[in-house]
Amino acid sequence: MPSRDIQAADPVRILQDLIRCPSVTPAEGGALAYLESVLAPAGFAVERPVFSEAGTPDVENLFATIGSGAPHFVFAGHTDVVPPGDATLWSHPAFGGDIENGLLYGRGAVDMKGGIAAFVAAALDFANGGLRAGTISLLITGDEEGPSLNGTVKLLDWAAKRGHRFDAAIVGEPTNPNRLGEAIKVGRRGSLSGTITVHGRQGHVAYPHLAVNPVPQLVRLVRRLTAEALDQGSEHFDASNLEFVGIHVDNHAWNVIPAEARARFNVRFNDQWTRDTLSAWIEARLDEAAGNEIAYELDFEPGWSASFLTRSDALIGTLSAAIEAETGVQPALSTSGGTSDARFIKDYCPVVEFGLVGQTMHQADERVAVEDLVKLKAIYRRFLDGYFA
Repeated sequence: MPSRDIQAADPVRILQDLIRCPSVTPAEGGALAYLESVLAPAGFAVERPVFSEAGTPDVENLFATIGSGAPHFVFAGHTDVVPPGDATLWSHPAFGGDIENGLLYGRGAVDMKGGIAAFVAAALDFANGGLRAGTISLLITGDEEGPSLNGTVKLLDWAAKRGHRFDAAIVGEPTNPNRLGEAIKVGRRGSLSGTITVHGRQGHVAYPHLAVNPVPQLVRLVRRLTAEALDQGSEHFDASNLEFVGIHVDNHAWNVIPAEARARFNVRFNDQWTRDTLSAWIEARLDEAAGNEIAYELDFEPGWSASFLTRSDALIGTLSAAIEAETGVQPALSTSGGTSDARFIKDYCPVVEFGLVGQTMHQADERVAVEDLVKLKAIYRRFLDGYFA
């Protein structure tokens, strides 16, 4: 069980207690209950709504707020973690929160219970002495590492319907490649996934003239989509890329030509594309390659996201100044990497991401330098001082 005899504003002890909650997606694992036990006595109003979606597990979330009026600032994150994998690959228990040689070990140490521990500690300190006007909220989900259907996207809608209007947000994801302070994520490329299904005619391999083999036809379509670059990048974004992530033929016999073959792909696209222009580009090239010879279907997944870029000096400038003051590093403004829950928050307020060094996220022996954790709390606290000044 997590300890209760802690200084609530100590990010190291908060992180240890969070790691000891086995909150593997979609299990709450005690993590949100622990945060409530820390926040509520400090005056935060804490709610833990549960959201549902057909065909997916129910997910518990947490929304905590203190203060009133504008400006309304949000720290956002997720307590759910990926599975630890093979326990024998860990030098310390995945849910132990052990510290050795200045490193704190455990699943979620950097992705992203460490970020939560730092901003919870900073918010507790600031609310205790520095919040004279305005509102701080903590928006924490248990669904980021899963399908992301019953977490942040619904929690934001739930909060908006209760009258909350946010002015800015920081997501505490690990953003730094090598050293704390290197990078703030000020945007992300969009993501679109799809499946190509080619329909052939099943038959005996010795009589190919009586069958239509979908496998070489699918290869033809795949080659067409990978034959040219989508673009060369833009001022703020890397080049878009289309990657095939799986090819499937449901056939285990050696003497049967299959009836169907499928390929799955994902596109990470920059601000030169919308969902409509990108899907039209894909469809045009598939039609060109298919001609009148290949019967295929193209289905796009519903869970897509658009690219976005945040422009807010009140947010980015204040955070950059806090980072440089605490680390001596002037952070780069980056849009690289994958997606995060910032893609949902951007529809409600300006949002950036800044957190720990992410080198060990999702690995065995995931770990964070205790010094970095303490420094991250100091950055968040300095940011709050500047933002609410």
